[in-house]
Amino acid sequence: MKGMVFTEFVELVEDKFSPDLADQIIDECDLPSGGAYTSVGAYDHQEIIELVSRLSAVTSVPVRDLIITFGKHLMGKFSQQFPELFNSSDLFDFLEGVHGHIHVEVKKLYPDAELPDIATERRDNTLILKYNSNRPFADLAFGLISGAIDYFGEQIILTRSSDAEELNTEETFTLQRVIN
Repeated sequence: MKGMVFTEFVELVEDKFSPDLADQIIDECDLPSGGAYTSVGAYDHQEIIELVSRLSAVTSVPVRDLIITFGKHLMGKFSQQFPELFNSSDLFDFLEGVHGHIHVEVKKLYPDAELPDIATERRDNTLILKYNSNRPFADLAFGLISGAIDYFGEQIILTRSSDAEELNTEETFTLQRVIN
């Protein structure tokens, strides 16, 4: 997993909680990297799982809530750091372009990146997004989608369903535009 994800997670913990808490959870986890992250590095995704689990234990905030909050934070950072990827006319166009455009650009920059498969289907004012990954980050995807909704400022009802929820690797997200 790309180091930017780790550095942004540490930044989120520092901002939402405190720098001392960020140091504490890193110290309390048994991390192969030692918790010394750089944005250009690559790290085992299990480290982020361990960090989030430890943060949850220390703060009593459910893991799912922490990951969703992190996804929203990450989408905000992506929109600031890669504005050229946010040139879509609306949320649905943006999400439809994630797999065929954004992931292609990510692969150019990071050929070894392991990205989820994303398929979309539009039906009038509804977009169905199917997420499939080898890693358990459907909650992160939910947070990223929520962050994209915020970015585009649209009124959307976002729901999710899964046959494999305990694995958190496959999810169907349904986005329904609110029409006034």
